[in-house]
Amino acid sequence: MLKLPDLSHKLAVTVDLEGHNLVMSPPLEPHPMKQIAGRDRGSDRPRRGSREARPNENEPRQANLIHGVSPVLEALRAASRRIDKVMIAEGVREIRLKDVIELCRSRGIACNSVPRASIDRLFEMGVNHQGVAAFAAAAEYVDLSVLLDNAQDPALILLLDGVEDPRNLGAILRVSECAAADGIVIPERRAVGLNDTVAKSSAGAIEYVPVAKVTNLNRCIEDLKERNIWVVGTSMDAAIDYTDWDWNRPTALVLGGEGGGLHRLVSENCDALVKIPMYGKIDSLNVSVAAGVILFEAKRQRNSS
Repeated sequence: MLKLPDLSHKLAVTVDLEGHNLVMSPPLEPHPMKQIAGRDRGSDRPRRGSREARPNENEPRQANLIHGVSPVLEALRAASRRIDKVMIAEGVREIRLKDVIELCRSRGIACNSVPRASIDRLFEMGVNHQGVAAFAAAAEYVDLSVLLDNAQDPALILLLDGVEDPRNLGAILRVSECAAADGIVIPERRAVGLNDTVAKSSAGAIEYVPVAKVTNLNRCIEDLKERNIWVVGTSMDAAIDYTDWDWNRPTALVLGGEGGGLHRLVSENCDALVKIPMYGKIDSLNVSVAAGVILFEAKRQRNSS
């Protein structure tokens, strides 16, 4: 007699995102004759190249889940949003997890050790969560007036004109925090918002950098000018090198989206346009790299004045 293996230990995990509970239940077995579109028959794994295998990262799949050691650690340190529970995979060896556990203990936050598969099931296939996840309130936007009222003197603000890649936005958040910029302004349409991919890519900077979302970027530019903030855009065709601009003035730096650059009307509404000279065969930098180059030039000038 052929003895079948005991599969009772393979359980499905249902996540209650409001109550933040894990409910274990037996998995549903697919009909033996039914093939789900985009999957191999009898398998729960999407086929390579299928539409299901490539989720749209611009949509926040789990806006209240933070994953990765640095993002979770910085969320706990910043205490800028509520953290309800932290899950750490059994067997993870990461020295910074000691700080995560200590912060959870000091703030009275539940910190549970769970099988790694329990965390795997919370995310899309291939997400590098590093064995740690936190259930948190979604990252919130700030009102533009609040961002401006709290800006340093002179102000240093970023306006993003259509950045759609969540990893680019995350990298821009990180470089903005490192350069001590006052905040970032993004448009409501044709731009990525704050989601879990952005949070992971920012390495925790999302907890510290205020982000305002506006319906009309050109109206925002007019508001900045009324506050005597210079609006400086970036363009490969600009006549001024970025090092020649006086960044000691209160300034809002405007960066265009991937590939397209600034929209025509946004470019026309800028007080000035600057460029980063290119010396190789490629004619432009990634938007997050360009942000870092210019922001740290601004800080260099301000620190030396």
